Amino acid sequence: MKSRRLAAVLATAALLAPASLALAGPADAAGPKTYRNCTALNKAYPHGVGKPGAVDKTSGTRVTNFTRNAKLYNANAKSDRDKDGIACEKA
Repeated sequence: MKSRRLAAVLATAALLAPASLALAGPADAAGPKTYRNCTALNKAYPHGVGKPGAVDKTSGTRVTNFTRNAKLYNANAKSDRDKDGIACEKA
């Protein structure tokens, strides 16, 4: 009798474990949003996104009011054409 109950409990646990892992997976995997191009990124962040401490490379007026977020920058670093640590900067 006890072995049947133990077998039933183990079988139920084995069936429910993958379902609970599947529900937890997508929430943990969500990271910063990746934008397709600078037009899309500038709609959400008008002056661009950069790493904290980044300085704009320019011969004119430097952009200083960009959003500072390292994770968001790293997700969109492909859009940083001049490699100054600020993606899609606009004055």
